[in-house]
Amino acid sequence: MIASAVWRTVFDLAGSKNTLKELEQKTLTPGFWDDADTARSITMRISELKEDIHLWESLMGDAEALLELSGESKEDSEELEERFGELSRTFEAERRRLFFSSPHDKGNAVLSVYAGAGGDDAEDWAAILLNMFEKYAEKKKWSVSTLHMHAGEGKGIKNATIEIKGKFAYGHLKGEAGVHRLVRISPFSAKKLRHTSFVMVEVLPELIISDEVNIRPEDMEITFARSSGPGGQNVNKRETAVRAKHIPTGIQVHVESGRSQSANRERAIELLRSKLFQRMQEQEKKTLEELSAAQSAEAEWGHQIRSYVFHPYKMVKDHRTGVETSDVENVLDGDISEFIQAEIEGKEADKDEKE
Repeated sequence: MIASAVWRTVFDLAGSKNTLKELEQKTLTPGFWDDADTARSITMRISELKEDIHLWESLMGDAEALLELSGESKEDSEELEERFGELSRTFEAERRRLFFSSPHDKGNAVLSVYAGAGGDDAEDWAAILLNMFEKYAEKKKWSVSTLHMHAGEGKGIKNATIEIKGKFAYGHLKGEAGVHRLVRISPFSAKKLRHTSFVMVEVLPELIISDEVNIRPEDMEITFARSSGPGGQNVNKRETAVRAKHIPTGIQVHVESGRSQSANRERAIELLRSKLFQRMQEQEKKTLEELSAAQSAEAEWGHQIRSYVFHPYKMVKDHRTGVETSDVENVLDGDISEFIQAEIEGKEADKDEKE
């Protein structure tokens, strides 16, 4: 039986109550509502804290009630076991949620895949990997929409960007950023040779508060083009596709999913802010770690986070956590929760050790 004392070490109930009290006091100060963005942020945090506190108080109350019942009588042990199992599952789900400490973790994600060198094999691998993430999102009951798709010459894709909407989508998926390696007998080789393919995955938080990453109008270049999507009546006649470029950094984004130019323009600017935000985070992290130079693109491509092997044996292995399985087909069908959770908990453990 899980003791409530153990539960208190997982969720800092007293600390959360103190934080809630402090934030509620702030809402009573004169002029609090003058800054709409700050007021909205604080009220949202208050609502989240109240929800968390209520949930964990309920869990601990239920746990103590079950402890008392189990000590009083051995009757109805089957019912007690069932209630304990349900409580344990709820506890585990909430325990995992506590690993998402970043303010962007709870939001949506924008995921991109980029085929590496290797022609048809790499482009096919990019399509397979994108489908894997879409299947994972489907299992989580998240919604997926395509923002951009650059098809390859064959059945694969050169690069693509999808938007994944769901609670904690970014928190779950951000650890998937990096190089994914595939080893298999190439379906494009007449000699049936073994081939290694690489795909780079990028994961960004969907929404960034506008004043968190401010782009001056003179630093942004917006161009329009006809959409490259399937030939609908509206798609190819008007220049609805939008490309936004941040001139100082050279960062570019391309959006063509919307039917109107204005909608695509707005979405492109949001994505550009997300990319700039990620760049700022990376630079801050490198400064804290006293890194003297940015990691080169070649080094990134040379560092695989996970390998998917079909030949000469079947194995998917995460090189960061050591998690592995021989069920490659199931993984590519979207069953990647074990890999994702291991990475989330591993990062949190590393952070605790440094602190």
